[in-house]
Amino acid sequence: MSHHPEPPCTVPVPPGYRIGRWEVGELLASGSFAAVYAARATDTTDGLPAHAALKFLPTGTRTPRQLSHLRELARRELDVYRKLQRPRIIRMFEALTVDDPGRPTLDGATVLVLERAEGSVEQLLSRTGPDSLPAAPALLAQVCEGLAQIHRAGWVHGDLKPGNILLMPAGTYPAERGQLDVRLGDFNLAAEMHGTHAYAPAFATPDYTPPELLWSEITEQGQQIRPTADIWAFGVLAHLLLTGALPLTGGTPAARREALLRYARGEDVLRLSPELPAAWRDIVTDCLAPTHTARAAQDAAALLRRVEAAAGTGPSPRLPRLRPRRVRPRAWLAGAAAVALTAAGGSALALRETPPDPARYGAAELRTGQGVPVAYRKLIVDSAHQCQSRDVTPPLIAAMLKTESGFDPDLADPAKDEYGIARWTPRVLYYWIPEAQRPAGGERALKPPFPPDMSVPAMGRYLCEISRTLRKDLPGDRRLAIAAAYRTSVKTVTAAGGVRAKERPYADEVAAHLKEYTPHRSPTP
Repeated sequence: MSHHPEPPCTVPVPPGYRIGRWEVGELLASGSFAAVYAARATDTTDGLPAHAALKFLPTGTRTPRQLSHLRELARRELDVYRKLQRPRIIRMFEALTVDDPGRPTLDGATVLVLERAEGSVEQLLSRTGPDSLPAAPALLAQVCEGLAQIHRAGWVHGDLKPGNILLMPAGTYPAERGQLDVRLGDFNLAAEMHGTHAYAPAFATPDYTPPELLWSEITEQGQQIRPTADIWAFGVLAHLLLTGALPLTGGTPAARREALLRYARGEDVLRLSPELPAAWRDIVTDCLAPTHTARAAQDAAALLRRVEAAAGTGPSPRLPRLRPRRVRPRAWLAGAAAVALTAAGGSALALRETPPDPARYGAAELRTGQGVPVAYRKLIVDSAHQCQSRDVTPPLIAAMLKTESGFDPDLADPAKDEYGIARWTPRVLYYWIPEAQRPAGGERALKPPFPPDMSVPAMGRYLCEISRTLRKDLPGDRRLAIAAAYRTSVKTVTAAGGVRAKERPYADEVAAHLKEYTPHRSPTP
């Protein structure tokens, strides 16, 4: 009888090893980037718990390029724990660094001191086998609550899967929820939002990765990721916990990836298990929509209400607010485009050495060489992609920006209180930017002119809402009615039955630029 040995631990730490006040106990888990050990406090006089979990990240060893990646992963996780104190996020008590030159594999390691969980959903699944979990509905409601807290704070988890969903001692939070308390953990792939998207390392757990991340561009900042990636992963998780099976079938990760590609290309349909309860079928179907734009309406807050209704758990307590702050994008560490590491359960995705040509970005959707400034092409295309409406397109956004300001980021019209490339008033712009970008002083703290990377995505979000609420039976080009509603309101355009004579010159100019910026031949779906 053959025996397959356990894979080596990522960071071997001998029992009884001391770091700070903590004495290391048994190994709890080991993954591609870290190892987690039980620990006992030798001193609890300052209020720290007697027992905790120590997560060792080997940031002091490996080759220089591996080291830069591991330090980046550790930084991301530290950022999350330091900035987010949320009920559904595992708590970090302190962060330490190992100083032990006599142990080269430990010296320089970053150690996160975390709440001690009783186990993970992955361990729960390993005990139940290929069956649904009786507690799945309540568990999923708490997972979705955690996602809503993370997204509301302006972050993407980036690696939602059973191993990163931790189970706490019964009644930890909140007591009225019964005997199952969930925390989300493992944030070394988490990314902070800047506008409509974030940048994360190009590692993935294949079965929980949405289609768009399989072929997205990788730049020196990393891989572009949006909250809809977490929504996809939640759909996979819900199907697994409620039926005991993954939604895309196949005997190997490679076979399931091929099934995913066929589904994303429209060559196959999504076949959900007949075991999936009826109350959950629409939820899982919407979460597993094949494109980011089709998933965009499923933000975590709205999804949470649907999940709670399906689970019968009732509404969550009011989510706490973060103090808004302005943040600057932080480039991924140098060398990110030159190496790929192996992620848990699958191969790393290859990284491109150079970013795409900005002058050709989205050329199949927005004509190049037609006066759209190169600096704004990616911003325009990505802002259109955040909406699932076929009417909100890159040419429409470009045509409106041209009409509004001539692409002038410094436009100022104090008489109308309109500023920047999209002619926003501070009051309206404040409503359409993500909460994480809103200044603490409210709309009065927004100081014009507003930068394009704030103004253009906000225009995309506003146009998406207009497209959703505007009457479907209005005569003429619906895109021009949307543009007129941006200038006035949905109520005004609806009451007029279309574009009013007063806005007709504006609509005509948008129409002329639409024709100019739209490719002669539509891209093949």
